[in-house]
Amino acid sequence: MSPRAKKVDPSSKTTLDPQTPSGRPARSARWEAVNPHAAGIDVGATSHYVAVPPESVAENEKSVRVFEAFTPDLHSLVEWLKTCGVTTVAMESTGVYWIALHQLLEAAGIEVLLVNAKAVKHAPRRKTDVSDCQWLQQLHSYGLLSGSFRPCDAICQLRTLMRHRANLVGSASREVQHIQKGLQQMNLHLHHVVSDVMGATGQRILKAILDGQRDVKQLLSLRDENITKSTIQEMDAALQGDYREEHLFVVRQALETYEFLHRQMDRCDIEVQRVLQIIAATAPAPTALRETGPECIAQGNPTPETTVQKAKQPKKKARQSRKHNDPKIDFTPQLTRIFGVDMSQVLGLRVLSVLVLLSEVGFDLAKFPNAKAFCAWLGLCPNNKVSGGRVLSSRTSKVVNRVSLMLRLAAVAIGRTDTCLGWFYRRRCAQLGPPGAATATARKLAAILYGLITRREQYVEPNLVEYQRRYHRHRTVKLLKQLETLGYEVAIKATSDTETITTSC
Repeated sequence: MSPRAKKVDPSSKTTLDPQTPSGRPARSARWEAVNPHAAGIDVGATSHYVAVPPESVAENEKSVRVFEAFTPDLHSLVEWLKTCGVTTVAMESTGVYWIALHQLLEAAGIEVLLVNAKAVKHAPRRKTDVSDCQWLQQLHSYGLLSGSFRPCDAICQLRTLMRHRANLVGSASREVQHIQKGLQQMNLHLHHVVSDVMGATGQRILKAILDGQRDVKQLLSLRDENITKSTIQEMDAALQGDYREEHLFVVRQALETYEFLHRQMDRCDIEVQRVLQIIAATAPAPTALRETGPECIAQGNPTPETTVQKAKQPKKKARQSRKHNDPKIDFTPQLTRIFGVDMSQVLGLRVLSVLVLLSEVGFDLAKFPNAKAFCAWLGLCPNNKVSGGRVLSSRTSKVVNRVSLMLRLAAVAIGRTDTCLGWFYRRRCAQLGPPGAATATARKLAAILYGLITRREQYVEPNLVEYQRRYHRHRTVKLLKQLETLGYEVAIKATSDTETITTSC
């Protein structure tokens, strides 16, 4: 029976499923509807197919309608849902086609569940637009769908700006590659004798070359004295090349585009600052830190809790040098006001990293019941597939998430530090390899961030010596249990400095 020919008997609550033979009651007919006023929408680029409960329309009307994607048609879609008494809607997250409709439905007071297509694509059925929207409506009415995470409107504004800024950074990086290619074609090895061709020395020499300077001694006078990557003789040889006009033209245009993109990034940072002011006005006041945080200590009223907090206060991270793509505006005060703590003090995070975190997840993680759910949403937990009591696969889920990517990159940088997380990364790297170590460390970092955001506590770096001592103690207990299971009797003799372990069979 075709989904378009689905029949509904008004006198009976039993609905024939489109996938079952005619006259055979569907298994889902015995289920109780959790959302009786639910609708399903199959989102497309030019049209949207909408299915409502058959009981919500007249007997001679169809329960499935198609609307164009133009704004007047979207308003007609919302009005029809209101007329049918729909209170909740499920739609698939198809590209960016759903955003405009999602915003109109939210403004109309209708609950919207943005469903991952992976959760509904395995149902055996005929694949049409009508059957898709009917299947979404049926699953949602039985409460079998879960919506994707979407923050509030102000966070969505910041997310759009930060993703646009990331695109500008990527475009600027491509222009740097064009500059390096042009220099290489002229056999000018400037990008090999300086650490960054777009640094202070690189830009001075590059602009002098484009202005017509060809004297190597004059170009060497623009060299910074602190350069250690190359000597003066090496730079002298690197600046001797074939100055061809066509390559100079390409380098000049690439440099102009690079500077234009950075001006656009500066304008984007100003808009980000405006949106942060809106978010800061809605964020809760950091009352938790006023009780046990540095503010209370500064007032001269120490309590037992504040004394402990003062003893735990770590040294602040050393001020990091500014990168080319970092914002010129200091967003630290606004971000501290929003999160309640200075998240840039967390190991591996910069101000730009905190901005990405805020734009993707917001400052309220109440939709995640615990840190495990948050890490699973980021795709940093094993996705165990078990059948017959045997684990078939434990690979992490393929999740495209900017926060997850940022945490993995931060984990690699943390691995080079002499900290607890750095020691953990190096230990895991020996066991799992670099990719697995990056995922494991990113998972720990995500759990730390979840605790800081939800409890609004100041970040305290653990003591590395105590952390290693606790790890070795747990490892010793584990090894002792293994020896006991193998039939050995273990005797531990403690001295003032060490413990001597003797075994006997």
